[in-house]
Amino acid sequence: MKAQLGGDEGKHKFVLKTPKGTRDYSPKQMAIRERVFNVIITCFKRHGAEVIDTPVFELKETLTGKYGEDSKLIYDLKDQGGELLSLRYDLTVPFARYLAMNKITNIKRYHIAKDFDIAGQFDPMIPDAECLKIVHEILSDLQLGDFLIKVNDRRILDGMFAVCGVPDSKFRTICSSVDKLDKTPWEEVRSEMVGEKGLSPEAADHIGEYVQLHGGLDLIEGLLQDPKLSQNKLAKEGLGDMKLLFEYLTLFGITGKISFDLSLARGLDYYTGVIFEAVLLQQENDHVEEPVSVGSGAGGGRYDGLVGMFDPKGRKVPCVGVSIGIERIFSILEQRVEASEEKIRTTETQVLVASAQKKLLEERLKLISELWDAGIKAEVLYKKNPKLLNQLQYCEDTGIPLVAIVGEQELKDGVVKLRVVATREEVNVRRESLVEEIRMRTSQP
Repeated sequence: MKAQLGGDEGKHKFVLKTPKGTRDYSPKQMAIRERVFNVIITCFKRHGAEVIDTPVFELKETLTGKYGEDSKLIYDLKDQGGELLSLRYDLTVPFARYLAMNKITNIKRYHIAKDFDIAGQFDPMIPDAECLKIVHEILSDLQLGDFLIKVNDRRILDGMFAVCGVPDSKFRTICSSVDKLDKTPWEEVRSEMVGEKGLSPEAADHIGEYVQLHGGLDLIEGLLQDPKLSQNKLAKEGLGDMKLLFEYLTLFGITGKISFDLSLARGLDYYTGVIFEAVLLQQENDHVEEPVSVGSGAGGGRYDGLVGMFDPKGRKVPCVGVSIGIERIFSILEQRVEASEEKIRTTETQVLVASAQKKLLEERLKLISELWDAGIKAEVLYKKNPKLLNQLQYCEDTGIPLVAIVGEQELKDGVVKLRVVATREEVNVRRESLVEEIRMRTSQP
């Protein structure tokens, strides 16, 4: 849609659009978002999390150097009063800054319904296992279809790179190549490592043998016996913790949806231990055995060094966290709603206050005020004398389940006629019992 500023032809035209990477949400889309948020927040609260919030932008230096190759995705803002600012790229770095600034060493928090983190010095793998359990609960509760949670450990990756002959200086850049394996075939990743990043073909082939492995406890046990990996201190530590993690996940009863996958790398620089990513799967058609990934539903990991980067004394606060990929989840649910033509309610209105005759606006306003004061979600049409049919049609269109009708006779009798929109059943309810009756009829099972 073209829009023109001012009336002069000479003035430049501009296209009305949202900035790149952003979008508007319609009431219908927001209703779906809210459903998703409710599931996520309910889960976070079930696990004892407190809520915090941080500004949408940070000092530029707070964010610089924390994301590896993703740093180029950060938006910088013009300086305000001499300070260079950037829009936050995720919620983890601001959280680490918050902990360091407020000298917090222990917290279990969630952040605007998207991120969940456990900070503190605890015995290994118990908080990590809980984060995976949370991902499992949320993706199950959202009923998105099948999913798989891939798990790896930064130390296993680094140990693997070392025994495969990757020079220390190339660890991070080779890690970002491995990170592409979920979308790119091994041959292409290999040629990027060798051709663009100067890795020896032998080292690349060696990595190839490892990154195609995935499994469970058996694989972990096998790698603990691997002649090369078992000699590497980092890999051995990582595998020991992975074994412990899988024992806890077995107790939680969720190992059926979890795969230890050596190709999982997650490009962010701040991860130090366990890393994981939940992949949403879709059976392409009846003839395809292998389910197809439709993207990431959640990801996260352990970042024990990040808070120390902000602490003047370098005090470390171990942290593990999970971020829910809500944009991907929304788009899947939106597509599903479109396909099923399910009617989505965009309001939560429980009752429309209506009138059967003319000149009852005052009575409608008195009644709706009583309902609002009692916490009932209610609407009224903004017309002095609306037709009853129009008022009922409005309820049909917006999904309002009840109509409270005031009429001259009802007012004399001290009752309100309550109509159930779906069944058209009508009952007279005493004015003093109306709130209770509406609550009873609209309470969720």
